[in-house]
Amino acid sequence: MQIRKIAAAVAAFGIVAAGIVAADHYGKHPELFSAQAAQQAPAPAQAARAAAALPDFAAIVQQAGPAVVNITVSGTRKTGFSGMQDDEGQDENPFSQFFHGMPFRFGPPPAEVPMQGQGSGFIVGADGVVLTNAHVVRGASEVTVKLTDRREFSAKVLGTDPATDIAVLRIDAKGLPVVSLGDPARARVGDWVLAIGSPFGFENSVSAGIVSAKGRSLPGETYVPFIQTDVAVNPGNSGGPLFNLNGEVIGINSQIYSRSGGYQGLSFAIPIDVALRVKDQIVATGHASHARLGVTVQQLNQALADSFGLKRAEGALVSSVVPGSAAEQAGLQPGDVILKFDGKPVGTANELSAMVGEASPGNKARLEVWRKGQSQELIATLGAAKPESERTAATDGSGKDRLGLAVRPLTPEERKEAKVAGGLLVEDVNGAAARAGMQPGDIVLMADGKPVKSVADLRAAASARGNVALLVQRGDTRVFVPLKAG
Repeated sequence: MQIRKIAAAVAAFGIVAAGIVAADHYGKHPELFSAQAAQQAPAPAQAARAAAALPDFAAIVQQAGPAVVNITVSGTRKTGFSGMQDDEGQDENPFSQFFHGMPFRFGPPPAEVPMQGQGSGFIVGADGVVLTNAHVVRGASEVTVKLTDRREFSAKVLGTDPATDIAVLRIDAKGLPVVSLGDPARARVGDWVLAIGSPFGFENSVSAGIVSAKGRSLPGETYVPFIQTDVAVNPGNSGGPLFNLNGEVIGINSQIYSRSGGYQGLSFAIPIDVALRVKDQIVATGHASHARLGVTVQQLNQALADSFGLKRAEGALVSSVVPGSAAEQAGLQPGDVILKFDGKPVGTANELSAMVGEASPGNKARLEVWRKGQSQELIATLGAAKPESERTAATDGSGKDRLGLAVRPLTPEERKEAKVAGGLLVEDVNGAAARAGMQPGDIVLMADGKPVKSVADLRAAASARGNVALLVQRGDTRVFVPLKAG
C-alpha cells in the first residue's frame, strides 16, 4: 500500500513539474506553440473520415441488447474421476490427455453431484423462443432466463442438438424484443463483429473484434463450419449472439481455443443459418436430424493431388467407405476425390462434412468425383446420421442403452489404417460413454481384458457386470475407460 502512495506522489509531481516547464517555455516562445498546434491539429475533412470509419458499437448495443438474455441452470452432472464436475475437471477425464498432454489421474468413481451454471442466449421469437448452446443446458433440470429489464422466466427446453451444439428454449412471454438476423456468408474476414453475453456471470457484457477466419472445423464438430473471431469470449458467453455492424446476428458464440481455460485470442461461433435450420426442425418435431454419406475422408495436400493427377489440392479424398451406406450404394470407392457436392465446390474434407450434415436424410445428392484421372458424376441418396448399425453397447431386453455406444466392426481398410487386428468403431455416443469423454471415431479394442471382435462381445461384457473397462484407441493413443452400465 505504501508503494502505491509513493508512486502516486511521484506521478503527480511529474505532471506538475512538466506543466511548470511547459508554461515557462510557452511564455518565452508563444509562436512555437501556436505553430506546433497548427501542425498537429487534423484537418476537418480528415477528422470526419476518421470518425466515419469507427464502428458505432453503442448503437448496436442499444438496439439489440434488450433481446440478449442471461441463462442460469441447475441440476446434476456426473463428477470426473477426482470428484470434480465434468465441466470443471476436464483434466480428470481419461481422454483429456489426448488434447492436453496431462498425466492420467484416477480417483473415486463418477457420481451425481449438484450442478449450477450460467450462459447466454438471445430471443428470436417475440412469443418467447430463445436460442442458446446445447452444452449450456446439458443435464439441467431447471433453466431460468433473465431479461435485461430484470424479469425472470422459467424456460422449457424444446430440444437440443449436440451435433451442432444448438438448444431451443421457450419462455411464457409475449411481445418480447427480438434480434435481427443476418447472412454469415456475407461476412468477410477482417469485418468488425461484436458479442454480448455474461462472461463469468457479468451480465450484458460487450466485447468486440474482427472475423479472423471462416469455415473452421474443430475436433468432433464435423457439422459446423465455425466463424473464427478474436472477440473476447469466456465461460458464460456461450450461447450469446455475434453481431455484424448492421446489428444483425451472424453467429452464436460457442467455443474458445485455450490452454488456460480462458480467452486467449481465438473464439468460434456457429453460423446463424446453421442454427436456424436446427431451430426450425426442433420447433416442428422436437429434434434435429442430419444426413450421412458414409465415408471417411481426409484432406489433400499437394503431393497427394499430384499423385491423383489434380492441379490443385482441393476436394475430399475418400479413404474408406462404410458397408451398406449411401456412399457404397452410390458407387463411391476409396481413392475417389469428391470435388463437388450438389454443385457446390468442396475445398476441404471438412467442408464436405459440413455440407452433408446440413442436408436432410433421404435427399439425393449429386457428387462430382475425380477417379483415375477423370471426372464423373454419382448420385447418392443420403442416409441418416444416426447409425443404423447394431446399437449396443449393449442393450438389455427392453432395448435401453446400457453403455451409450453405437458401434460396428471395422472394415479391412479401417483396420489397416488404424494398425489394429480388430475392434469396434464408435459411431455415436451418449449417456455413460459421453460422460466418460468417448467420441465417434474411437476404436474399442478390449472389454475387461478380452479382445472385442463383434458387437456381441461388447454386449456380453456389459451384461456380465455392472462396470466394464474398455481399452479405447484414439489416433495413436490408447487408454482404459471405465464405464458403468445404465
